[in-house]
Amino acid sequence: MKKLIPIAATTALLLTACSTGNYAATQIPTKPSPSAAAPPTPTEPKACTDGKDPLASYVPPATLPKPEEPVTGYLKTIRDRQRLIAGVSADSLHLGARNPITGQIEGFDIDMVKAVATAIFGTWEGHLELRVISSPQRIPSLQNGSVDIVARNMTINCERWDQIAFSAEYYRSGQKTLVPLNAKETSVKQLSGKTICAPAGSTSLTNLIKENPAVKPITADSDTGCLVLFQQGKAYGISGDDTVLAGDAAQDPYAKVLTAERFSEEPYGLGIKKGNVDFVKFVNGVLAQMKSSGAWMESYNAWLMPDLGKLTTPPPAVYGRTQ
Repeated sequence: MKKLIPIAATTALLLTACSTGNYAATQIPTKPSPSAAAPPTPTEPKACTDGKDPLASYVPPATLPKPEEPVTGYLKTIRDRQRLIAGVSADSLHLGARNPITGQIEGFDIDMVKAVATAIFGTWEGHLELRVISSPQRIPSLQNGSVDIVARNMTINCERWDQIAFSAEYYRSGQKTLVPLNAKETSVKQLSGKTICAPAGSTSLTNLIKENPAVKPITADSDTGCLVLFQQGKAYGISGDDTVLAGDAAQDPYAKVLTAERFSEEPYGLGIKKGNVDFVKFVNGVLAQMKSSGAWMESYNAWLMPDLGKLTTPPPAVYGRTQ
């Protein structure tokens, strides 16, 4: 059966590497999926080899400095520059994707950095630069200082803590598998010998091979890259975060997600350059405000709830990291 690549996918292939200016929170209404089920109760990631909790971040300040109040450290660097530079995706539908109608990048991850920029400047408009990066570019972009923060469905884990710093958890995803609509398989363990795509530089690739070493893994630098390989028949399926796969399935009527199987826990954190502890604390304060004010839930309900089901509370923050 011939497949047509959706407009959203082909548009994403034409993205520029950098996007600046103002981005309105425009949402194209989405009808709730009748098959959407509430995410399972997450299990906590195991402690790192040094005994530290991978989810533990730095305690936020009791109160955040107001935009007109003086600041120091890396926050002052951002203030002096008059913009926050965020590394994001522009092809992960509902997380960070360019709206083909407005041309603006929008989604759940984008709402997170809009909130940070608003806390710094009083408004994100005119003060937020979105730089489109691939999965493999997330950590290098922070290490070389080309972005201040990464909001790109990035899993917090021990190995990455050695390279960068993370905010407190702002969402808990899990890995699933997307297959053709008429596929008989119900588990990734049944996909032995099949070519399955996962983003390069992602935990999805590692988890896929661990879950079924008999699959034939291939990679792409972006989520849309995997979707295109699937639509071209070069990949039988895609393995990745349920948030990303829900967006893929929404773009392709010939695809489905194996919703009954979730074989990993993927706690998302906002990535920040290692050493910028004061900025991490500030960001944690912003996330805490979003969760307590209802802004987090409003964003979740707008972008993710229709495909992933209702949530009653955001993921709790874990603090206590000192170095």
